[in-house]
Amino acid sequence: MGYESIVIGGGVIGSAIALRLAQAGRRTLVLERSIPGAEASSAAAGILGPQIEGHGPDPLFQLGLESREAYPSLAEELRELAGIDVGFTRCGLLHVAMEGEDPAPWEARFAWQRQAGLEVERLSGDEVRALEPGLSPRISLALHFPREGRVDPRALARALPLAAERAGAHFRAARVLGVAVEGGRVVGVDVEGERIPAANVVVAAGAWTSLVQGLPLPAGVVEPLRGQMVELADEGLSLGRIVFSSRGYVVPRGEGRVVAGSTMERAGFDKRVTAEGVQRILDQATATLPSLAKAEPRALWAGLRPCPADGLPLIGETEVEGLFVCSGHHRNGILLTPISAALLARAVIEGKEPEALSPFSPRRFSRPVSPEARGG
Repeated sequence: MGYESIVIGGGVIGSAIALRLAQAGRRTLVLERSIPGAEASSAAAGILGPQIEGHGPDPLFQLGLESREAYPSLAEELRELAGIDVGFTRCGLLHVAMEGEDPAPWEARFAWQRQAGLEVERLSGDEVRALEPGLSPRISLALHFPREGRVDPRALARALPLAAERAGAHFRAARVLGVAVEGGRVVGVDVEGERIPAANVVVAAGAWTSLVQGLPLPAGVVEPLRGQMVELADEGLSLGRIVFSSRGYVVPRGEGRVVAGSTMERAGFDKRVTAEGVQRILDQATATLPSLAKAEPRALWAGLRPCPADGLPLIGETEVEGLFVCSGHHRNGILLTPISAALLARAVIEGKEPEALSPFSPRRFSRPVSPEARGG
């Protein structure tokens, strides 16, 4: 059976793209070297927080807002298609400042978001503890973003491939050797032992994107950034909202459980959990919620975020006709899944990129990326 579209990578973004392509009637194959969603998708915290991640009303921030607002309908769609509750809740998020911290960054974020007409509240330490009584008495102020939310990333990573399959997409375990290009146009994907022909190919390989042979991108445009995580449990734990501090975050998972994170480490493709990383996470979590000092560490893990060289994801067609990339979402892969998949699928189907993708075009990396441009 021939395929019109091949998606390389079966994480949440690759699976969501396959879902949209299959729903449009395109014969679609997803190639995944391991279990779909087993890498960064499942390792994520599941925060839907464009307002806490945004640095100003730029295109990436707008993309995040639109994607966050698409989650209620996506969650309902996946419940119907896959029979899985992905745990979407608009729980709200608190960005807390400790005594002695300069309040200027909090005031600046509050000012530009209020000016942009977004929902944000400035709270005193006492006011924020009235919302979440377990928070530290050392918290002096907080911003409350009531529209921020969360999703269960592991449930999402199960639901999207299943929904895509039920829509008609095919999944195949394979080690991709590279994309096949002839005369400036993609013609398929080379896997061990064969070439699978296709009219177009989407590379959604996360932190492994730069390893896909045949992509017309400089080396290191997308690199892995390790993030370690800790799950803590305590029957008496009560936390309704996500809590961010300047050193990390704590995300409620229900039933007396929270996930705390996260480190950002350049460690190549090493996914080991380290004592140093875990200690840093526990220090910030207990400083924010002192009762966590008595909680039981239930699980430790690490994932590899796909970190883009200039801080912006790569979404769109490359210089090779029919060859697309959807990667480099860094800390916001879960958040940006609905909108990235919708826009990329449109670009594939219509043969023309939506205007919203212009700032994220992979073609911006046609020239080599200097070390200075890589940033942190």
